[in-house]
Amino acid sequence: MTQHILVTGGCGFIGANFVRLLLSQYSDWHVVNLDKLTYAGNLENLADLASHPSYTFVHGDICNRALVSDLFRSHNIQTVVHFAAESHVDRSIVGPGAFVETNITGTFCLLESARKFWLEEGQGSGKNRFLHVSTDEVFGSLGPTGYFTEETSYDPRSPYSASKAASDHLVRAYYHTYGLPILLTNCSNNYGPYQFPEKLIPLMLNNAQHGRPLPIYGDGSNIRDWLYVVDHCEAIVRVLEQGAVGESYNIGGHNEKKNLEIVELLCDLLDEKVSALPSGQPRRSLITFVRDRPGHDRRYAIDAGKIERELGWRPRFKFEEGIRQTVEWYLTHRPWMDNVLDGSYQQYYANMYANLVGKPEYKI
Repeated sequence: MTQHILVTGGCGFIGANFVRLLLSQYSDWHVVNLDKLTYAGNLENLADLASHPSYTFVHGDICNRALVSDLFRSHNIQTVVHFAAESHVDRSIVGPGAFVETNITGTFCLLESARKFWLEEGQGSGKNRFLHVSTDEVFGSLGPTGYFTEETSYDPRSPYSASKAASDHLVRAYYHTYGLPILLTNCSNNYGPYQFPEKLIPLMLNNAQHGRPLPIYGDGSNIRDWLYVVDHCEAIVRVLEQGAVGESYNIGGHNEKKNLEIVELLCDLLDEKVSALPSGQPRRSLITFVRDRPGHDRRYAIDAGKIERELGWRPRFKFEEGIRQTVEWYLTHRPWMDNVLDGSYQQYYANMYANLVGKPEYKI
């Protein structure tokens, strides 16, 4: 029997990769993709799947209660995978209001619609699942040792992570108060195809290709755990199929890297794969340290032992393999990058790294 799954934010980076995974490997799932198509939501990410018989795209806002409720009824939604979120820390510092609205109010609207349709109206079943996709940033910052586990206390440090922490608490509250069949995942930094170029890896790849400065916050020693997006999507499917209702699962890549280390590797891969800079210098010479982000967490690291022990999931891609595939994808999809980099993003980028603006070579 066909399962109808509502994917929110399915035109974004992780969401688009998840939709692609479902439509390529799970013929018994019909995907309803609800996306507002803000700056990071791109129809081009799924353009080749627009006419797929198991796919329906809906342009709309998760904060629109009437729309969301209508989607539950008209498509008989049985499963929700909630990706839609404002997700960039820098943007949350400049304009936190959008993060409160989307990440908290939007999650509330989805929870209410699921509760009413599945529980109040009696349209639910024992197979219903509401999977909320969250982040390791809700846990705050780690010292040089230790890992985030599912029992780690929340300690968000930015408007972004605070809004995600609030949405996590709402999701858990709907389980404990109403019995809504929720699942929650907290993942580490993702990388891979279709990532919006305000994020570290596509930003650095784009600038390095064109010989432009590579702005790195502080001293570049901030550490993140990196997870290939395909591994993340496969983990979400595993949690949907086998996860225990009411539980949360940390999803990590076992790849702790300093930001500077990531950028240096990208420079070396581009030097290897494309022609050298006109100056003949290696691309590492483009690295430019800029004023650190306010409240910049020093280190994130995920303990993914629970999902490995209980659900048998482990990442398939080693970092060296995943990053090479990622670089190759961006090199062979230059038109996608060019279409994303429109005027509004250029202005945002210039504002964000204002302490570099003024250098004649500093442009996107």
